[in-house]
Amino acid sequence: MQEQSTHTAIAQRIVDNVSKVIVGKRPVIEHALAALIAQGHILVEDVPGVGKTMLAKSISVSIGCNFKRIQFTPDLLPSDVAGISVYNQASGEFQFRPGPIMSEIVLADEINRATPKTQSALLEAMEELQVTVDGETHPLKHPFVVMATQNPIEYEGTFPLPEAQLDRFLMRISLGYPEFEEELAVIEQQEHAHPIDSLEAVATPQEVIGLQEAAKEVYVDRVVREYIVHLTEATREHRDVSLGASPRASLGLFRAARALALVLDRDYVIPDDIKTLAAPVTAHRIILSPSARMRGVRSADLVSDLLNTLTVPGATR
Repeated sequence: MQEQSTHTAIAQRIVDNVSKVIVGKRPVIEHALAALIAQGHILVEDVPGVGKTMLAKSISVSIGCNFKRIQFTPDLLPSDVAGISVYNQASGEFQFRPGPIMSEIVLADEINRATPKTQSALLEAMEELQVTVDGETHPLKHPFVVMATQNPIEYEGTFPLPEAQLDRFLMRISLGYPEFEEELAVIEQQEHAHPIDSLEAVATPQEVIGLQEAAKEVYVDRVVREYIVHLTEATREHRDVSLGASPRASLGLFRAARALALVLDRDYVIPDDIKTLAAPVTAHRIILSPSARMRGVRSADLVSDLLNTLTVPGATR
């Protein structure tokens, strides 16, 4: 139990530090950290100016990791992401020049503005934790997480992420606009300098890897596991869904719930963890039917409705 508290103290230290930059969004920060601990990737979908880039940068600074930002544009090439082999005349050999993906925290900014060919350059890195250039495989550093952003409003000149790539993201989160007092606090914070400039590391990459290993020991009862599967099965059977959540969604929800329990100082998962993470983990993996889209149904709302119909483990009927 003492070891559990130590891991939670590290996690809460990271959340507190990031909260100095991202004001009033503690639950979102906890979800992002849970994704990192669960060794998953994050898609941040929100309007410009709410702190998507700062979220990624402040997390990387807080855990002492290398940070690289890739601005996705239509003319970006796969080699601009993964790297390229260059011939060295002095040695007579090809040398690998790593791309920005060879970092620990990678921000893929406006990922839907790049062509599908360039988007797919991320697939191997995100799934296999390696990149292959000219037949040679290069392993990535640990911990490794891709935080991608996209604007949900402006679609002109964009290439929507295919289902296979969306499925690679453990969570899709949104920061949203701050409350009145929170926005006032942001103005006061940045009156003379940005708080990211004075932010310091409060954990090490090795401690984050320790959190990832500790999350694997968090207990998940069988009834909670059944609750996860009942939810993903319900998405496949709903009349408004063309394609429901895959088994990867069940695994992702399982891993994310263990990580969140660790962040919240528990060595076991409760049904509320599943309910909290259900929409961030499963909604972006669901393809709605054409009639549902015409009626303005949102996948996150559909998941919430399903949670209201499912029996919660331990609840009284």
